[in-house]
Amino acid sequence: MRHHHGPKEGKVTEKIENKTAKIQSSVYLAAALASMATSLTLKCIGKKNSALFVGQWAAPFLIMGLYNKIVKTQGHD
Repeated sequence: MRHHHGPKEGKVTEKIENKTAKIQSSVYLAAALASMATSLTLKCIGKKNSALFVGQWAAPFLIMGLYNKIVKTQGHD
């Protein structure tokens, strides 16, 4: 079942998607890997809380990359 959103939400989403579609998917992957490496470094130097915080960024970066890829291939809903 498709959900229909108001025209304003659709325009805002479309503008965001048009901007993010210009970003290559590899940028999101690199950001995820960088956050994992930074997290490991922080863990090794004893900054446990910071390591956990930064380590949690990997999944959102990968999800954004996946969303970006879907928008590029499938287009706007």
